[in-house]
Amino acid sequence: MQNPDVKLDDDARPTGRIQRANSLAGDVYEAIFQQLMSLKIAPGSRITVDNLVRELDVSHTPIREALGRLEGEGLVIKTHLIGYRAAPQITRRRFDELYELRLLLEPAAAAKAAAGLDAARLAALQEAAGVMTRRDGRDERLRYSNFARQDAIFHDKIMEFAQNEIIRETLNHQHTHFHIFRLMYHSRVTEEALDEHEAILSAFAAGDANAARTAMRVHIENSRDRLLPAFE
Repeated sequence: MQNPDVKLDDDARPTGRIQRANSLAGDVYEAIFQQLMSLKIAPGSRITVDNLVRELDVSHTPIREALGRLEGEGLVIKTHLIGYRAAPQITRRRFDELYELRLLLEPAAAAKAAAGLDAARLAALQEAAGVMTRRDGRDERLRYSNFARQDAIFHDKIMEFAQNEIIRETLNHQHTHFHIFRLMYHSRVTEEALDEHEAILSAFAAGDANAARTAMRVHIENSRDRLLPAFE
Protein backbone atom coordinates (compact mmCIF):
# COMPACT_ATOMS: atom_id res chain seq x y z
CA MET A 1 0.00 0.00 0.00
CA GLN A 2 1.19 3.52 -0.64
CA ASN A 3 1.84 5.66 2.40
CA PRO A 4 -0.69 8.52 2.25
CA ASP A 5 1.72 10.85 4.03
CA VAL A 6 4.19 10.77 1.16
CA LYS A 7 3.91 13.87 -1.02
CA LEU A 8 5.76 14.72 -4.19
CA ASP A 9 6.59 18.14 -5.53
CA ASP A 10 5.38 18.83 -9.04
CA ASP A 11 9.01 18.83 -10.15
CA ALA A 12 9.41 15.32 -8.76
CA ARG A 13 6.54 13.77 -10.70
CA PRO A 14 7.29 11.61 -13.76
CA THR A 15 6.96 13.56 -16.96
CA GLY A 16 5.46 10.60 -18.81
CA ARG A 17 7.01 10.70 -22.25
CA ILE A 18 10.23 8.85 -22.87
CA GLN A 19 13.29 10.88 -23.82
CA ARG A 20 14.82 9.32 -26.92
CA ALA A 21 18.13 7.68 -26.09
CA ASN A 22 20.44 4.99 -27.36
CA SER A 23 18.33 2.16 -25.97
CA LEU A 24 14.63 2.88 -26.38
CA ALA A 25 13.60 -0.53 -25.04
CA GLY A 26 15.77 0.03 -21.99
CA ASP A 27 14.25 3.46 -21.38
CA VAL A 28 10.73 2.05 -21.67
CA TYR A 29 11.62 -0.74 -19.26
CA GLU A 30 12.95 1.79 -16.75
CA ALA A 31 9.82 3.93 -17.02
CA ILE A 32 7.46 1.01 -16.39
CA PHE A 33 9.70 -0.43 -13.67
CA GLN A 34 9.64 2.95 -11.91
CA GLN A 35 5.84 3.03 -12.01
CA LEU A 36 5.61 -0.50 -10.61
CA MET A 37 8.06 0.12 -7.77
CA SER A 38 6.54 3.44 -6.71
CA LEU A 39 3.03 1.94 -6.86
CA LYS A 40 1.83 4.27 -9.61
CA ILE A 41 0.88 0.98 -11.24
CA ALA A 42 -0.86 -0.76 -8.35
CA PRO A 43 -0.20 -4.44 -7.58
CA GLY A 44 -2.68 -6.66 -9.37
CA SER A 45 -3.90 -3.91 -11.72
CA ARG A 46 -4.29 -4.37 -15.45
CA ILE A 47 -1.53 -2.99 -17.68
CA THR A 48 -2.84 -1.88 -21.06
CA VAL A 49 -0.28 -1.74 -23.83
CA ASP A 50 -2.20 0.90 -25.77
CA ASN A 51 -2.32 3.18 -22.73
CA LEU A 52 1.45 2.88 -22.28
CA VAL A 53 1.98 3.60 -25.99
CA ARG A 54 0.10 6.87 -25.60
CA GLU A 55 1.63 7.79 -22.24
CA LEU A 56 5.24 7.11 -23.21
CA ASP A 57 4.87 8.12 -26.88
CA VAL A 58 6.53 5.01 -28.27
CA SER A 59 5.46 2.10 -30.46
CA HIS A 60 4.07 -1.23 -29.28
CA THR A 61 7.34 -3.11 -29.80
CA PRO A 62 9.48 -1.59 -27.01
CA ILE A 63 6.47 -1.73 -24.67
CA ARG A 64 6.05 -5.46 -25.24
CA GLU A 65 9.81 -6.03 -24.92
CA ALA A 66 9.84 -4.20 -21.60
CA LEU A 67 6.80 -6.08 -20.30
CA GLY A 68 8.43 -9.36 -21.28
CA ARG A 69 11.52 -8.45 -19.30
CA LEU A 70 9.41 -7.43 -16.31
CA GLU A 71 7.53 -10.71 -16.57
CA GLY A 72 10.85 -12.52 -16.25
CA GLU A 73 11.55 -10.56 -13.08
CA GLY A 74 8.24 -11.56 -11.54
CA LEU A 75 6.78 -8.05 -11.62
CA VAL A 76 4.32 -8.56 -14.48
CA ILE A 77 2.02 -11.47 -15.28
CA LYS A 78 0.85 -12.24 -18.81
CA THR A 79 -2.33 -14.26 -19.29
CA HIS A 80 -3.19 -15.77 -22.66
CA LEU A 81 -5.98 -13.87 -24.46
CA ILE A 82 -6.28 -11.44 -21.55
CA GLY A 83 -3.06 -9.46 -21.47
CA TYR A 84 -0.77 -8.07 -18.81
CA ARG A 85 -1.26 -7.12 -15.20
CA ALA A 86 1.04 -6.14 -12.39
CA ALA A 87 1.98 -9.01 -10.13
CA PRO A 88 -0.14 -9.11 -6.97
CA GLN A 89 1.36 -7.98 -3.70
CA ILE A 90 3.08 -10.69 -1.69
CA THR A 91 1.10 -12.09 1.22
CA ARG A 92 2.09 -11.74 4.86
CA ARG A 93 2.94 -15.43 4.97
CA ARG A 94 5.17 -15.10 1.91
CA PHE A 95 6.79 -12.03 3.44
CA ASP A 96 7.58 -13.91 6.66
CA GLU A 97 8.97 -16.87 4.73
CA LEU A 98 11.21 -14.66 2.57
CA TYR A 99 12.72 -12.97 5.61
CA GLU A 100 13.18 -16.28 7.40
CA LEU A 101 15.07 -17.53 4.34
CA ARG A 102 17.18 -14.38 4.15
CA LEU A 103 18.12 -14.55 7.83
CA LEU A 104 19.18 -18.16 7.42
CA LEU A 105 21.37 -17.50 4.38
CA GLU A 106 22.59 -13.92 4.06
CA PRO A 107 24.38 -13.24 7.38
CA ALA A 108 26.51 -16.35 6.97
CA ALA A 109 27.20 -15.45 3.33
CA ALA A 110 28.23 -11.92 4.35
CA ALA A 111 30.71 -13.37 6.84
CA LYS A 112 32.14 -15.67 4.21
CA ALA A 113 32.40 -12.86 1.68
CA ALA A 114 34.14 -10.56 4.18
CA ALA A 115 36.77 -13.20 4.90
CA GLY A 116 37.75 -13.42 1.25
CA LEU A 117 37.51 -9.82 0.02
CA ASP A 118 40.30 -8.18 -1.91
CA ALA A 119 40.53 -4.50 -2.88
CA ALA A 120 38.78 -4.99 -6.22
CA ARG A 121 35.83 -6.81 -4.68
CA LEU A 122 35.53 -4.24 -1.90
CA ALA A 123 35.45 -1.47 -4.49
CA ALA A 124 32.72 -3.31 -6.41
CA LEU A 125 30.63 -3.58 -3.24
CA GLN A 126 31.16 0.08 -2.39
CA GLU A 127 29.91 1.05 -5.83
CA ALA A 128 26.94 -1.33 -5.65
CA ALA A 129 25.83 -0.21 -2.19
CA GLY A 130 24.43 3.09 -3.49
CA VAL A 131 25.69 5.17 -0.57
CA MET A 132 27.80 7.47 -2.76
CA THR A 133 24.74 8.71 -4.68
CA ARG A 134 22.20 8.57 -1.88
CA ARG A 135 20.98 12.16 -2.30
CA ASP A 136 21.36 12.42 -6.03
CA GLY A 137 18.40 14.07 -7.76
CA ARG A 138 14.99 15.36 -6.69
CA ASP A 139 12.74 12.76 -8.29
CA GLU A 140 11.77 10.63 -5.29
CA ARG A 141 9.96 8.01 -7.37
CA LEU A 142 13.03 7.56 -9.53
CA ARG A 143 15.33 7.40 -6.50
CA TYR A 144 13.10 4.79 -4.90
CA SER A 145 12.97 2.54 -7.95
CA ASN A 146 16.70 2.97 -8.55
CA PHE A 147 17.45 1.96 -4.99
CA ALA A 148 15.24 -1.12 -5.27
CA ARG A 149 17.49 -2.32 -8.08
CA GLN A 150 20.66 -1.10 -6.35
CA ASP A 151 19.74 -3.03 -3.21
CA ALA A 152 19.23 -6.20 -5.24
CA ILE A 153 22.62 -5.75 -6.95
CA PHE A 154 24.41 -5.09 -3.66
CA HIS A 155 23.05 -8.21 -2.00
CA ASP A 156 23.67 -10.30 -5.10
CA LYS A 157 27.31 -9.12 -5.21
CA ILE A 158 27.75 -10.29 -1.63
CA MET A 159 26.33 -13.68 -2.57
CA GLU A 160 28.66 -13.81 -5.57
CA PHE A 161 31.71 -13.11 -3.40
CA ALA A 162 30.56 -15.70 -0.85
CA GLN A 163 31.02 -18.20 -3.73
CA ASN A 164 27.94 -20.35 -3.23
CA GLU A 165 26.01 -20.33 -6.47
CA ILE A 166 23.15 -22.46 -5.16
CA ILE A 167 22.39 -19.91 -2.44
CA ARG A 168 22.80 -17.08 -4.91
CA GLU A 169 20.45 -18.67 -7.44
CA THR A 170 17.91 -19.51 -4.72
CA LEU A 171 17.70 -15.90 -3.57
CA ASN A 172 17.67 -14.49 -7.12
CA HIS A 173 14.82 -16.78 -8.09
CA GLN A 174 12.60 -15.21 -5.43
CA HIS A 175 13.00 -11.66 -6.84
CA THR A 176 12.93 -10.71 -3.16
CA HIS A 177 14.03 -7.10 -3.38
CA PHE A 178 11.59 -6.09 -6.10
CA HIS A 179 8.64 -7.60 -4.25
CA ILE A 180 9.43 -6.17 -0.83
CA PHE A 181 10.05 -2.67 -2.18
CA ARG A 182 6.56 -2.72 -3.72
CA LEU A 183 5.05 -3.09 -0.26
CA MET A 184 5.56 0.53 0.71
CA TYR A 185 6.70 3.63 -1.15
CA HIS A 186 8.46 5.77 1.43
CA SER A 187 11.80 7.57 1.61
CA ARG A 188 12.48 6.02 5.03
CA VAL A 189 12.86 2.64 3.33
CA THR A 190 15.83 3.90 1.32
CA GLU A 191 17.51 6.24 3.80
CA GLU A 192 17.66 3.75 6.68
CA ALA A 193 18.70 0.94 4.36
CA LEU A 194 21.58 3.07 3.06
CA ASP A 195 22.79 3.64 6.62
CA GLU A 196 22.77 -0.12 7.11
CA HIS A 197 24.65 -0.65 3.85
CA GLU A 198 27.34 1.66 5.20
CA ALA A 199 27.63 -0.48 8.33
CA ILE A 200 28.01 -3.61 6.20
CA LEU A 201 30.66 -1.91 4.08
CA SER A 202 32.59 -0.87 7.21
CA ALA A 203 32.72 -4.49 8.31
CA PHE A 204 33.88 -5.55 4.85
CA ALA A 205 36.54 -2.84 4.76
CA ALA A 206 37.85 -4.07 8.11
CA GLY A 207 37.83 -7.67 6.90
CA ASP A 208 35.78 -8.54 9.99
CA ALA A 209 33.64 -11.60 9.23
CA ASN A 210 31.76 -11.52 12.56
CA ALA A 211 30.94 -7.83 12.18
CA ALA A 212 29.73 -8.46 8.62
CA ARG A 213 27.49 -11.27 9.84
CA THR A 214 26.01 -9.03 12.54
CA ALA A 215 25.57 -6.02 10.26
CA MET A 216 23.77 -8.11 7.65
CA ARG A 217 21.48 -9.68 10.24
CA VAL A 218 20.60 -6.24 11.65
CA HIS A 219 19.97 -4.90 8.14
CA ILE A 220 17.58 -7.73 7.24
CA GLU A 221 15.75 -7.54 10.58
CA ASN A 222 15.35 -3.77 10.24
CA SER A 223 14.14 -4.14 6.65
CA ARG A 224 11.50 -6.59 7.83
CA ASP A 225 10.38 -4.26 10.63
CA ARG A 226 10.21 -1.23 8.29
CA LEU A 227 7.89 -3.01 5.90
CA LEU A 228 5.63 -4.85 8.34
CA PRO A 229 3.22 -1.85 8.61
CA ALA A 230 2.25 -2.49 4.99
CA PHE A 231 0.17 -5.41 6.26
CA GLU A 232 -1.72 -3.42 8.89
